[in-house]
Amino acid sequence: MKMRGEDCIFFQLAKAAQTGSRFWSQKVAALNLTATQAMVLRFLFDRDEVTSSELGSRTELDSATLTGVLDRLEAAGIAERKPSPTDRRAIHIHLTERGKEVGKEVSRLMGLANAEFLGGMNPSEEKELKRLLDKVRER
Repeated sequence: MKMRGEDCIFFQLAKAAQTGSRFWSQKVAALNLTATQAMVLRFLFDRDEVTSSELGSRTELDSATLTGVLDRLEAAGIAERKPSPTDRRAIHIHLTERGKEVGKEVSRLMGLANAEFLGGMNPSEEKELKRLLDKVRER
């Protein structure tokens, strides 16, 4: 049986990712952040003073992408890199005071955006969607 292009799982995943990214981008645009910058900031808001490799692991971003995001967050006065007090080869990423304020707003927006984006689903559908996405990401 011949599959239609729109039935292909890769098409479906790409379109779902585009829809989610566009939605999140619109929510954080007023903060002058990209969707990826806001996500990294949210991870730092959860726990900062981490090495870039630890942050890369948590965000699942490659080193080059994360470096670019951190460069822009640093230029915006949101984050700063400081030498590790215990390992002179390591650099720790810290939120500035401004970064903590913006991080708090990103955290608030994320909660609202998640609720709005998934608003058409009941709690069991939302849980199942997240379970299935985790299963896909494990591949």
